[in-house]
Order: sequence, then structure tokens, then C-alpha cells
Amino acid sequence: MAKITSLIGSGIIAATNQVGSHISAISNLQKQIVCDPIQVRWSSTETSLKNDISSADIRGYKGHDMLAPFTAGWQTTDVDPLVIQKSEGSYVYDINGKKYLDALAGLWCTALGGNEPRLVAAATKQLNELPFYHSFWNRTTKPSLDLAKELLDMFTANKMAKAFFTNSGSEANDTQVKLVWYYNNALGRPNKKKFIARAKAYHGSTLISASLTGLPALHQKFDLPAPFVLHTDCPHYWRYHLPGETEEEFSTRLAKNLEDLILKEGPETIAAFIAEPVMGAGGVIPPPATYFDKIQAVVKKYDLLFIADEVICAFGRLGTMFGCDKYNIKPDLVSLAKALSSAYMPIGAVLVSPEVSDVIYSQSNKLGSFSHGFTYSGHPVSCAVALEALKIYKERNMVEKVNTISPKFQEGLKAFSDSPIVGEIRGTGLILATEFANNKSPNDPFPPEWGIGTYFGAQCEKNGMLVRVAGDIIMMSPPFIVTPEEVDELISIYGKALKETEKRVEELKSQK
Repeated sequence: MAKITSLIGSGIIAATNQVGSHISAISNLQKQIVCDPIQVRWSSTETSLKNDISSADIRGYKGHDMLAPFTAGWQTTDVDPLVIQKSEGSYVYDINGKKYLDALAGLWCTALGGNEPRLVAAATKQLNELPFYHSFWNRTTKPSLDLAKELLDMFTANKMAKAFFTNSGSEANDTQVKLVWYYNNALGRPNKKKFIARAKAYHGSTLISASLTGLPALHQKFDLPAPFVLHTDCPHYWRYHLPGETEEEFSTRLAKNLEDLILKEGPETIAAFIAEPVMGAGGVIPPPATYFDKIQAVVKKYDLLFIADEVICAFGRLGTMFGCDKYNIKPDLVSLAKALSSAYMPIGAVLVSPEVSDVIYSQSNKLGSFSHGFTYSGHPVSCAVALEALKIYKERNMVEKVNTISPKFQEGLKAFSDSPIVGEIRGTGLILATEFANNKSPNDPFPPEWGIGTYFGAQCEKNGMLVRVAGDIIMMSPPFIVTPEEVDELISIYGKALKETEKRVEELKSQK
């Protein structure tokens, strides 16, 4: 149950955004729900959220016309959505004028905040000059060519030769699968097609990238994961280490388990291993000591390609320009998105090493075409905005800014680790998660019908801060531009929410 509970929630994106004041106790909820434990976690949020909307909080748009991503049907029909109307720096405002500190930077992405004039100007200039042209058949635009060169120059963890543009991180990871299959077919290895991802990892929401994801909640009723995807251990030391096992010993065991999986399946059938430097949506899980050193040795030994999913980690989030720089990862392929344009325009990218791109070029020359692409691959407006964002990261030395502000952020929140309801507070740079646990134990979760994470998120929203709720895990990744004063505000609201949540747990325990 502990493991199942911990796996919930990449799909519960900022459930806090649907709630207002207090969550009512629902003592008979489990009797009402006859389903698996994962559904219990989802459904427990339903009644809690319905009862948590203040009568004074009139938002409108209940029963709206969108089929909303990562949203339960009852939320659309029964609860008014939180409708954000404008943004300003690290803050967003709803249609009622209420101000919120955006402690998740949208969805890990608005690195430069909500009103950077240079990005708006870059988009406007490009829209006036050339709002669209495609990149098919060796026709393209200058912004896409310039951005490709800039990304290849910036990424120094391993030499990359080509950049392919997508519209999102999910599309980038879909593209990775097609590239790897194409590559192995070109080398005459038609059986080398399987991918290994990690339990609790998240690599996107389109068909293939969702298969790579190691969160069971994202596979429900979609006939996923696809059979070519395998999953190895989640590298979460706090939750999964054995008694007395050091981080390095834990990493050694996980590398051995990866090797055993490869041997069991047959190395000739395994094409690639995909990993985020720091797991993001799966719960903000930094790697244990020596983990990537040991994992890369296994990957290289059996001739697997290493795909680094940098969608969340890239461009400064971890205090290095790329997550690969922080953990000495030398990938063959890289996925990028989110902060690439500070989310001002949709864009993602795949970086391809020369070893892979040379094979792809050779094969496409034989076939007459490399038949993969999107209408908006290398969209000139998206590329122009991304180019400007990269210039700002360099000019304002955003990596150094993250390194300057992140100790205050990390230490300020980790000071709450002694709370009796906190199991672990973990993170690095400007990314952090709090995992609530009964008796501070990874093996003793709170009853799912209590909705502890949702309650905490509701208190944050009530006090003017938006976070991400994933079961009983709270995740935060403020914009790179967050100020010391805003970090103080963030810590203050977090503390208030934690105090109220501690009281809530005491009440629920006394009722139980």
C-alpha cells in the first residue's frame, strides 16, 4: 500500500488549484468506494474538494466546455475551476483579482516569470516579420537554424550534432523512440527495440511517452504501457533502501538490478535507457550518491543508448545549465522543453549525438527521406522566443542566480523536516518536494481518504500560493527570478499550511 500510495499523483496536477478553505473529514468514504487503492486516492480528493469550496468564492465556469488534461470529470462539472487571468513576475492573478505566488512556475516552466518584456517583444517582432513557415524538405527559417546552433553550443556534457524541434517535452520523448528504432534498423538490429525507464518516472502524456512513464495512474484505461517498455527501480533512497544500506550501496544494488533486467530480456533486444537527472513529476527525486556513474557503466556495457530527459532540469533549475552537468551524465540523446522558451511559446527539442545522427543521415539517404516531423517543428515564433530566453539566461547569469537563492529556498523549507507529519523534504537547486507520512515512515502512509496532501495544498492556496499536489507529495519549483523576499513569503505560507495540516491530522487521528 505504501508503494502504491507513493506512486499516485503525477496526474493530479495542482489539485490545490481547485480548492478554497478547509477540507471536511469524510469518515465513510472508503465504504462508498469499491475499487482499487489508486482509485481510492483519486476519489478521496473528489469529496474533499467539493466540500472545500467556500460559498464566498464565486469563480464561475463550472461545467465548462473543455475536456481538461489531467482533470477528473467531476471537477469540471461540480467545481468551479481556478481561472488565471494575468501574470506578473513570480505571481499570477485569478479572474477575481486574487494574487498567488506561483511556487511551481506554471508547470515547472516559467523560469523568467510572467511578464518578461523581451520575450514578448521577440514574439511580436517575429509575428510581424514571419509568423509561420515550416522546416520540411530543407526549407526552414533563420530563427530555427539559429536556435539549433545555440543549443548545440550550450550543451557541453557530451558533444551533440543535431537538434530536432518539437512542440513539447512529450513530443520530444515520442521522437526519441522513433529515432532509436530508426537507428537500430539502419544498423541491421531489428530486434533491439525495447526501452528501459524507471518506476515513478514521468516522460510525457502522448502515446509513446506515456508508455515510458512509470506511474500506473497514467496508464489506467489507455492500454498502456506499450509492450516494448520495461521499468527498473526507482532511485528513491529514503523509500527503498534496505536497513543499514548506504546511498552508494543502494546505487550499486540498483545498477545490478538493471543489469539483471537487461540480461533477462536479452541485451540484443534492449535499445535505450531513459532518465531524468532529477525525477520531477514522479516526486522530485534526486539520484543517490554514485547512481549515474554506476548506471551509465551498465548502459554502456550492453550498448544501450542513454536518453537524458532534461525537460524539467535544463537551463538552470538544478544550479547548472543542464542536469547532465550536475551528475556527469554523458547522453546520446537529450530531450528539452519547458524553460527552453520560459513557456512563453510551446517548443521542445531533441539533441542528437553525432554517432546517432550519422547513422540516421546514412539511412535517410538510402530511403530518400527522413520521414518524421511536425507542422510546427521549428516554428519561427517559438524559436525566436526561445533564442531570446537563452540570451537572457546567459546575460543575467541565471545559473549563478539559482545557486545564490536556492540555499535559502532549500534550507528554509527543510527546516520543517522535524514536523511529525513530514516523512521527507528533498530537492536541489530550485526544485523541492515534501512527502507526508505517518510516524515519519515511508512504510506508513496516511489513510488515503484523509487527503493530507490535498488539504495542505488547499491551505497554501487560501494563503495565496500555488503548489503541485500528487497524493501526499507536494512539489515546488519557483521561477528562477524569485527574490529573497518572495522566498521568505513562500516559506511563511508553507509554514502556515503545515501548521494547519498538523492540526488536521490530530483531529482525524482523534476521530479514528
